[in-house]
Formats: sequence, C-alpha cells, structure tokens
Amino acid sequence: MQTPGGYTMSVATTSCGSLGWVSDPHGYRYAALDPHTGQHWPAMPAGFLELAERAAAQAGYADFVPDACLINQYLPGAKLSLHQDKDEKDLRAPIVSLSLGLSAVFLFGTPSRKNRPQRYRLVHGDVVVWGGPSRLAYHGVLPLADGAHALLGRQRINVTFRRAQAG
Repeated sequence: MQTPGGYTMSVATTSCGSLGWVSDPHGYRYAALDPHTGQHWPAMPAGFLELAERAAAQAGYADFVPDACLINQYLPGAKLSLHQDKDEKDLRAPIVSLSLGLSAVFLFGTPSRKNRPQRYRLVHGDVVVWGGPSRLAYHGVLPLADGAHALLGRQRINVTFRRAQAG
C-alpha cells in the first residue's frame, strides 16, 4: 500500500469483514470494496469474530462487534511508525490485536505524541485490547528482527479487529 504522501508501506496489508482499510493518495479510510480487485472483502471467519468479541469482553467491552479485520504481514525489517487509529467513526469501540509468528516489539504510548512510548515484546498468540482513555494512544512496531517461527517461518502476522462504522 501507498501512504497519502506517496511512500510504500513496509507492511503488507489486506482485510476481511464488511469493511477494509485502504490507503492511497486521497488518504486513509475504510471501504466496502478491495481497491485492487473491485470485489467485496472476504467475510470475517466466525473464529476471528468469536476471538475478538471474547477478548474485548474480557477487557470490559461486552458489546464489541467488529466489522473490519486488518491483516498485516511483517517480514524482517518491516515496521509500523507511531500512529493513532482514528479512521473509525465510533472511537468508543476498542481495538483488538492478535500477534502470530515472530515476536515483535510493540510501542504503546499516550494520546500525545510528545510522550515516549513503552515497549512490549509480543509473542505468538498474544492478544492486546485497548480502548477508553487509551483508545487514541500512539502506537507502532519496531523493525521486525529476523528469525524463524516454527509455524509461520520468517514473518509476523498481526490481525486487528475494529468497529469502523458507528454502531
């Protein structure tokens, strides 16, 4: 994907669910159609939906039902700069994030970019949920170290669940 500034993202991204996240010279947004195929995004698997709803409920968000699932592939060296997830229409809904494959250093800050983020090592199977006062926290991922995961090889897959439409 391309950023609005014309840079190529180091993370490969796709989506499933009724909406997918897209980036192009016009900006970041959610869309019902995959811009590369012109087709609707694949349906969100029932197991994904169940995992997201259960994790959100355990974190205190009992009514979370995601309509968008972003799937990011990180290869060694790929990173995600500090950013806020603010393209969703209802910022009261949490973000649920599942890490698979290689471990990564997740940066998690505050709603102010001025504050230095804390570092957390995420390993295969870790689930992170954030919302409420931390919903607009700046976050990112340091460049992925090379290695090999027993199941997924030389990659990290991050699956994030969001409620993109107001609901």
